[in-house]
Amino acid sequence: MACTCSHEPAPQKPNSKFRTALWIALFINLTMFFVELIGGAYAHSSALWADSLDFFGDAVNYGISLAVLGASLYWRATVALMKGLSMALFGLVVIAKTAYAYVQGIPPEAMTMGVIGVLALIANVIAAVVLYAFRDGDSNMQSVWLCSRNDAIGNVAVIFAAVGVFGTGSLLPDLMVALVISILGLTGGYQVIKKAVQERKQNKMVNA
Repeated sequence: MACTCSHEPAPQKPNSKFRTALWIALFINLTMFFVELIGGAYAHSSALWADSLDFFGDAVNYGISLAVLGASLYWRATVALMKGLSMALFGLVVIAKTAYAYVQGIPPEAMTMGVIGVLALIANVIAAVVLYAFRDGDSNMQSVWLCSRNDAIGNVAVIFAAVGVFGTGSLLPDLMVALVISILGLTGGYQVIKKAVQERKQNKMVNA
């Protein structure tokens, strides 16, 4: 007699297109991490420094995503949950860094901010386009799409901040953008955490 018990669905076979997209995004984010880290330190820009940490976090997330391709839904959701928590933690770190920069009161160098901001935007648009087709997948796929989308939005804000700093000579536009990036990290992390928790619950119900 065939068993009528409910079992967990078989793990998804690794999607070769998604794997290739992840490798492209990983390379882009790791490269831009070094570019913005050095540029942010040179320009005294909180927004660039924050964005460089975001690039590094995304590179790590893409690497983790590559490692769990083909794993069960439970483990993909568990990894996505960890990534969501890291996105939210990143937002809190940026808020703390912004507060520190405000106390220091050193205006950033606008030209360097603008040039690196444009370069980062181009890089993130490429990554977002590559990952766009997977935006409606499971929490793991959704998390990598949200990372690239948030980065592209953040880079547009960095460019506007550079214009603001150039026009006013004030560090406030830079700090405001750093806060925007932190909010994107917090909200994006919440979305990923919410979906990952739902998928873990569904998995437990199937195996109950």
